[in-house]
Amino acid sequence: MKRVLALLLIFSVSAFAVELTLGVVPQQSPLKLSKKWKKITQYLYNETGIKVIFKTERSIPSFEKKLYLGVYDIAYINPYHFIVANKEQNYEAFTRASKQIEGILLSKDKDFSLKSNYLENKIFLFPAPNAFAATLLTKYELRKLYNFDIDKQAKVLYVNSHDSVYKGVAREVGHIGGGIVRTYNNFKDKNDKEKISIVYKTNAYPSHPIAAHPRVDKNIIKKLQKAFLDMPEDLKKILSIKKFIVTDSSEYEVIKEIKSN
Repeated sequence: MKRVLALLLIFSVSAFAVELTLGVVPQQSPLKLSKKWKKITQYLYNETGIKVIFKTERSIPSFEKKLYLGVYDIAYINPYHFIVANKEQNYEAFTRASKQIEGILLSKDKDFSLKSNYLENKIFLFPAPNAFAATLLTKYELRKLYNFDIDKQAKVLYVNSHDSVYKGVAREVGHIGGGIVRTYNNFKDKNDKEKISIVYKTNAYPSHPIAAHPRVDKNIIKKLQKAFLDMPEDLKKILSIKKFIVTDSSEYEVIKEIKSN
């Protein structure tokens, strides 16, 4: 009888103590992300009473493995990750930054050209194979719009983060690198940054969603969604986001074309 009562007590306590993990795609180092997002998770707790625990990984592929296994209760992920996570674990998008996302290519070369005879056999640096805007979008558009297949006609190195791409291009580890405007603007190494510049921008697509695993109660999602929509300016500035808006999974159907190509 005592054991039954103890189990009931544990159940009743856990039912009221809401604690969620927030997985954040590692576009930057875990230390940099932790400094930013722990301020956000504290705000979410203050607003909702929900304890949100920040999680990330050392590399994007490691993060992907855990995401696709449904390890994270909620996750800030790129659009490609969302399409896979939605299929594998039924994650549903509920908010995103209002600004669309664009991929960029960067180079040190003042004579950069999109012609095949220039790009042929160049070394391209990317943060990860499935980084949406930095890798998938730039590869997709060069193949579709310029008939240049980076994987077949050039050399590719994956270097774990956007910052590593920018450093690598500046230090001539590679000739061209893929990234996004937000992480490039946040890149703090002045010596490296002044050596490189944006040489190409892709078309714009819906930006990174924040998505919830189906095990998360819908009322909790509504509370979190409202907290993101009402987030103070100083906190949004930390994330380099001007405004959060409501979204849903249907907005990301357009990404499937890129994923299938």
